[in-house]
Amino acid sequence: MRPDPSPFPSAADIVARLLNLATSLIARSLQLPEPLVYSTGVYVVAQVQAAETRAAKRLCPLRLKRQLRRLFR
Repeated sequence: MRPDPSPFPSAADIVARLLNLATSLIARSLQLPEPLVYSTGVYVVAQVQAAETRAAKRLCPLRLKRQLRRLFR
């Protein structure tokens, strides 16, 4: 026999509901369908992550050290 479910939702449930609410509110305010808003958000997150990765590679301490050594030779 299963134990009675908790009357309170878990944190994951609350976060999921808040994300759905935010997506629907943004879609309504922009007068766009929700799937378009969701897929655009996923695209933006991917682009930001790629930009952060490129920036992290450029600012890598070992790479900067090598560049400085080349500069002062």
